[in-house]
Amino acid sequence: MGSKYIFSNRDHKFIIKEWLDGRKILSLKRFQDYLSVEDVDGILDQSLKVCRDVVAPTNDDGDTIGAIFKDGKVTVPPSFHKAFKFIQENGWGASNSDVDGEGALPEILNQAVREFIIGANPSLSPYVGLCGGIASVIKAFGSPEQIALFTPKMFEGVWEGTMCLTEPGGGSDVGDMTTKAYATDNPLIYKLKGTKCFITGGDHDLTDNIIHLVLARVAGAAPGTKGLSLFIVPKIWVNEDGSLGESNDVATVGIEHKMGLKGSSTAVLSFGDEGQCRGILLGSAPDEKGFGQGMGQMFMMINGSRLDTGHSALAVATVAYNNAVHYARERIQGRPIHNPKGDRVPIIQHEDIRRMLLTQKATLEAMRAMIFKGYYYQDLIVFGDDPADVNKAKRSIEVITPLVKAYCSDQGWLMITEAIQVFGGYGFTEEYPVARQARDVKIYSIWEGTNFIQSMDLVGRKWNLDKGNIFKEWLMEIATFVQANQNHDTFAREFKVLGKALLAYQELLGTVLGYFKENIRLVPLYSTRILRITAELYGGYLLIQQAIVALEKLKQGDDDKDFYNGKIQTAKFYLLNIVPDVMATVKVIKEGDTSAIDIPEGAF
Repeated sequence: MGSKYIFSNRDHKFIIKEWLDGRKILSLKRFQDYLSVEDVDGILDQSLKVCRDVVAPTNDDGDTIGAIFKDGKVTVPPSFHKAFKFIQENGWGASNSDVDGEGALPEILNQAVREFIIGANPSLSPYVGLCGGIASVIKAFGSPEQIALFTPKMFEGVWEGTMCLTEPGGGSDVGDMTTKAYATDNPLIYKLKGTKCFITGGDHDLTDNIIHLVLARVAGAAPGTKGLSLFIVPKIWVNEDGSLGESNDVATVGIEHKMGLKGSSTAVLSFGDEGQCRGILLGSAPDEKGFGQGMGQMFMMINGSRLDTGHSALAVATVAYNNAVHYARERIQGRPIHNPKGDRVPIIQHEDIRRMLLTQKATLEAMRAMIFKGYYYQDLIVFGDDPADVNKAKRSIEVITPLVKAYCSDQGWLMITEAIQVFGGYGFTEEYPVARQARDVKIYSIWEGTNFIQSMDLVGRKWNLDKGNIFKEWLMEIATFVQANQNHDTFAREFKVLGKALLAYQELLGTVLGYFKENIRLVPLYSTRILRITAELYGGYLLIQQAIVALEKLKQGDDDKDFYNGKIQTAKFYLLNIVPDVMATVKVIKEGDTSAIDIPEGAF
C-alpha cells in the first residue's frame, strides 16, 4: 500500500470561520483588499486538491529513493522537482513568508495549506518552508542591498536557504560552537571556518543556489552565545548584479542515514576547507564587549519554527489517524461483546478501537486548536491594527510556543503508536502507511530545541516573564472562562473537571517555586511533565470553547450534524479522560520523589 494520503480540511474551516475570528484577520489592512472570509473554503479546497494530486504521489519516492549523496553532491528524487516547482510557482510556498508580498496569505490560512503539504509528503515540506523562512530573517535584519540581492529569488523558491547552528561538538548547547569568522579588508565580508551538522536541506539539487545562514564567532568576540554573529553564506557566490559566480568553499561531507524523512537531506557541511569561504555579516559587528547580534536574529526564525515543528507532527499524525479510521471501518473482525452470537463486525464497532480512535481525534484536535491559536497571534503581531490586540498576542504567544512545539511533537509520536495498534499486525508492516509515519514523526521532538529544552523554557523563563505577569494573565484567561461557564447547561461536568485541573495547576506553581529554592534538581526532573499538563489544561480549555460553538450550530439546525456532534463528544472525551492527568501528575510532582537522582549510575 505504501503511502495513502487521507486528509480533510473541515476542521480548518471550522477553526478559521467559526471558532477563531478569522474575519478579523482577513479584515486587517494587509489583507482586506484581496481576501475575505468567503475566500476561505476555495483556498482550502484548492490547496488540498493540489496536495492530493501533485504532492502526495511523491511521498513513496521520498522513502524508497530518498536523498542520495554521491561525489560530494546530493540529489533528491526526480518527482520532488516537479512538485517543488509547482508549489512555488502557484503561490503555495515561500512567497507567503514575504510580509510585503503581493497576494500572500495570512498565517491562519497559509499554515492550513502547509499542514496539507506536510501530510502529503513530510520529506518535501522542509525544502518548501526553508526558502521563505531564511529570506524573512535576511529581510528583517539585512541592509537594503542584501535584501535586494538575496530575498526575491528565495521568496520565489528559485534559491533555497538553510539555518546552520548545530556542530559535531555543540548541539543544544549553542554557546559551545567553534565555527570562526575572520575579518577581511571589506568590513561586511568575513572568512568562515568550521563544520555544521544536522543541517536540514543542507545540500540538494532542487535549486540553483542555497543561501546558508551560519552562526559563527568573530575572532576575538565574547564566549558563549553572546559572542555569536550571523552570516549569509551562499553555496555559490552571488555577484553584485545578482548573477551566480564561483563556488564559495562550502563542502558537503555527507548526509545522515535516518529512520525517517529520508527524502529530506540532513547534511554535514564544512565551511572554508580551502580558506575561501566568504560570509556576509548580517547586521552589525560585535560591539566593544564582544557581543554579537546572531542569537537575537536567529530567534526570529527559531520561535516561528517551533510552532511549525509542532504543526508538522500534527500533520503526519493526522494522516496516520485518518488511515486508522479508514482501516477500522473496512476491517471485519470479531463480534460485539453484547451480542456474541451476532455477525462479525467492522472493528470500529469495538469499544477499545473506538477509545483509541477518539484518543487520537481528541488529542489531534487539541493540538490543532493551540497551534492555530498561535498562528492567529502571529498574524496580529505582524499585521495587527490595534495596539492592545498586538500586545495581548505578543504576551500570549510567549506561553504557548513551547507547548505547541513540545506537547504536539510528543503526542504526534504517541498518537501514531495508537494508529499502529488499530491496524494490529498490519500496522507493523511497511505495506501499510502508519509504519512510515511513525518513522517520519519522531524527529520533531528533537528539532528546534529538544522538548526538555522547551520545558525548561516554560518553567524557568516563561513563568517569570514580566515578573510573572504574562503567565498569570494566561492562567487568568482560563480561570475567567471557567468561572463564567461553571454552571453550563450541557457541559457542567466538563467545566468542573477543568476547574479542578486549574486549581491543581495553581497549587503546582507554589510547589515548584519551593523546589527552585530548596532543591533545584527537582525542577529539570519534573519539567517535561509540567509542560505536558500545562498543554493538557490549555487543550481542554480550547476544546470546550469549540464544543460550545458546535452546540450552538446544532441548535441552529446546521446540516453538518456529524461534524458538530463529533466536536462535542471529542471535547467531552478530552476533558473527562485526558485533563484529569493534570491532577494526577500534580500529585506526583508534589511528592518530590528523587529516586531518579539518587540511583547510582552503575545501577542503570
